Amino acid sequence: MPRPSRRQILARPKAELAPADPIRALVDGEGWLAVRVTAGARTESLEVAAGRLLAKVRAKPEDGKASDAVRDLLASGLGVAPSRLELLRGATSREKLFQLRG
Repeated sequence: MPRPSRRQILARPKAELAPADPIRALVDGEGWLAVRVTAGARTESLEVAAGRLLAKVRAKPEDGKASDAVRDLLASGLGVAPSRLELLRGATSREKLFQLRG
């Protein structure tokens, strides 16, 4: 069996994303999406559990890094540009509220 390269060893696994349809189902009529965030996680993921969206990001909760990482992860999960997601509430909280625009 061939030995893995250094790049393969150091590569971070891709984020585990829930399918876009269950995530979109959580967006209300005004485009609001509530997210429970775990910052500083070992892996990145988006999961729909018990009718809630749970996001895990590697970024630490300092200087808005975790909020930016959540926005990027949500954008990937929904298949939209990060600029279409606006953080409405929760910049310093685990409970965040985003708005999906247009």
